[in-house]
Amino acid sequence: MPPMLLPPKRAIIPVTQGRWNSITLASSHAGPVRTLKASSSLDAEEIEFNGDERDFILSILRAKPSIRDTKSYLASFNPPKSIPTTTPTPATAVSKDDSLSQLQNNPNLAAGVSLINELIDPVHRRTALVKLQGPFTDRQLESVARGMVYLEKLGLVSVVVVENDEWEPGSEMEREEAVEDAMRVVAALEAQGARARPVLDTIVRLGPNPNDERLCEASGNDSSGVWTPEAHSLAEDLTHIRSALQASEIPVLPALALDSFCRSVRISANDVIAALTPTMVEVGTTLDTSSPSAKKTVDMTPLRLMIVNREGGVPSYARSGLPHLLVNLSSEYEHIWDTFLPQWRSSHPTALGNLALARTCLSYMPPTSSAVMVSHRSPSSLIANLITNKPAQSSSLPHALLSGAKKLTRDTPTLFRYGLPIRVIRKAEEIDKKKMTALLEQSFVKTLDYDAFWKRVDNTLDFAIIAGDYKGGAIVTREAIPSLPSNTSETPRTMAYLDKFAVLPSHQGDGTVDFLWVALHDESYGLGTQFARNFIEGSMQGLGRGEDLVWRSRGDNPVNKWYYERSSGHLKMGEKGEWVLFWCDAEDRLKAMENAIRSGNDASESLPEVIRTKKGPVIRGPGFVVAEEQGRLDKWARIVNKIPSSWVKK
Repeated sequence: MPPMLLPPKRAIIPVTQGRWNSITLASSHAGPVRTLKASSSLDAEEIEFNGDERDFILSILRAKPSIRDTKSYLASFNPPKSIPTTTPTPATAVSKDDSLSQLQNNPNLAAGVSLINELIDPVHRRTALVKLQGPFTDRQLESVARGMVYLEKLGLVSVVVVENDEWEPGSEMEREEAVEDAMRVVAALEAQGARARPVLDTIVRLGPNPNDERLCEASGNDSSGVWTPEAHSLAEDLTHIRSALQASEIPVLPALALDSFCRSVRISANDVIAALTPTMVEVGTTLDTSSPSAKKTVDMTPLRLMIVNREGGVPSYARSGLPHLLVNLSSEYEHIWDTFLPQWRSSHPTALGNLALARTCLSYMPPTSSAVMVSHRSPSSLIANLITNKPAQSSSLPHALLSGAKKLTRDTPTLFRYGLPIRVIRKAEEIDKKKMTALLEQSFVKTLDYDAFWKRVDNTLDFAIIAGDYKGGAIVTREAIPSLPSNTSETPRTMAYLDKFAVLPSHQGDGTVDFLWVALHDESYGLGTQFARNFIEGSMQGLGRGEDLVWRSRGDNPVNKWYYERSSGHLKMGEKGEWVLFWCDAEDRLKAMENAIRSGNDASESLPEVIRTKKGPVIRGPGFVVAEEQGRLDKWARIVNKIPSSWVKK
């Protein structure tokens, strides 16, 4: 057995992917959680849902919604403004927050009931476009159907379009096959207690929508990456879908369209969904008061696009073929196409087509909407996505932390946001200082010392990262490291200092913060690694050497928990610990240290230290502080303490 690498006893957070993966595999064999205290050894297909209400509660608790997530979820299901509502009193609002806080501090089933009462059966319901991309076995379809039933309990009604990858194009029985698969889905939903309605009439028409200027000007994949569907629908075509939704039924559609000869022909489910999306957005909220069954409003504007398949998410070359966690379609779409490996076209043949579908649909859907591509083995991920609108794991976490309970698998879902374009600026004069000032002041809720701050940035700027039209931003400066008095000939050295990292309150929680941090990683401590090869405007495109990134934060900053997870370490500063110094080690340097130890060429020890354990030989990893890192924390602390405040004193 080849020796493994053992981490140092005092190591806090390994940074590079694979640095300790040989020892973390032992903790990854535990089965998924069935209750809050026990785990199950059943196959993933069997453990998702067993049909009782406790599974429903557990699936919500597994999502671990924060107070912000829950408030955002409830806001999505608020009644339309046209419907009078009662404004809660301040005391009522506080009591809700208190109950959610108690749930997080004591996550058990009894406390979970209070959360369920907050979430289920909202008066105002929303819709999700769901693509069921089979074929699925009866057992698989049962699990997926139960997931959609749970979504309906949470107020999200699915509009299902059925696809089968094994259909033969041009088959004489193509319509009958499509109808048969749709009826099978209807039966599976009704077996789980839902009311489902097959919509067998064709409701989309072949050809582009003559009223959609964006699609009329494009064909195929245009320069902006928006794929053009081969079908369209009009508002009057949605009568059957609207009727089903108002009757609290889940409409299930076969992938059929009406051609120019008024014939019903089978087409791709992607074309059907892309044809429905702009029309459903156009129709929006609808309530037929003449119908006695219309007790609740149904907003037809799609809140989510959900693609349930057998492949899982979109594979990433940076994650060795495991799925992307979160995709910013505005800046990563073309890059994913360019880096899609040939072997994935057989293992994930529909991934790029579904990626194009997500881009097209989200271009019409509200900015708060998202799309998720998930394997049939993970239908509970749909519930987590609905409540939190976040990926299974944060995409900005260090790769080495995505192990154990957070380990990525082939079935890990990929979340898509339309997102914002990201660009890197390296000249201070190219920054729109008024917009950046407004961003910083709104984010920090403080008044910027304008002249002093920008004078310092003009002299020290390394680079700035901008999201969209200054919806988020990061400013990194180069701070001089003083030379020793005895060594006047030493070349002046500098360090990378994260001076500001900010996102507008309106974009907090929509993925912008993760998009920014990933770009920051690629331009600083992650530079030179395969993970940094993202071709965004003005970036280094992964070429260069990484360097340590340093920043500080007030000790009572609520964001520090987020920083702890992403940093390599931290140090309390000040007489009372009122400041925290964070840093991220350069990943290519850590990788070089690891390789040197594995090969026995480390300068500090001629041969690697091998320790015998019950699981085989293990190589001792690098120490917590190696020779080249001696004294660096003291240097960083002295430099950072001299950086003046950016804010006007009150």
